[in-house]
Amino acid sequence: MRIGEVAEKAGVSVRALRYYEEQGLLQASRSPGGQRHYPDTAVDRVRLIQQLYAAGLPSRVVRKVLPCVDSGEVKASPELLDQMAAERVRVDQRITDLLAVRDRLDDVIAVARDPDSDCSHVR
Repeated sequence: MRIGEVAEKAGVSVRALRYYEEQGLLQASRSPGGQRHYPDTAVDRVRLIQQLYAAGLPSRVVRKVLPCVDSGEVKASPELLDQMAAERVRVDQRITDLLAVRDRLDDVIAVARDPDSDCSHVR
């Protein structure tokens, strides 16, 4: 698969794919003309990389985690496990915060929809 196709299917930029390759997170073979060719599994790998980034893990940690995912064997150091656990706590807090924001938005929407409310500036 060519770089543009992987980027489109994974929903990322071509530049992001090049960055992942530079960071050792994604591998591509090269054609004699120098064009990158990715395996069919590249789209799923890019999505996993995106999820790990979204969880707050930096490239160096993602680089350590991916071999565990690839092999199915978890041989992470205690430090890496601690860092992933801390990021999970941070993600949980972010979810809690987002749920509170959603609930507050629901309150504002309900008030704005009430014809008897004095919130004409919200409508």
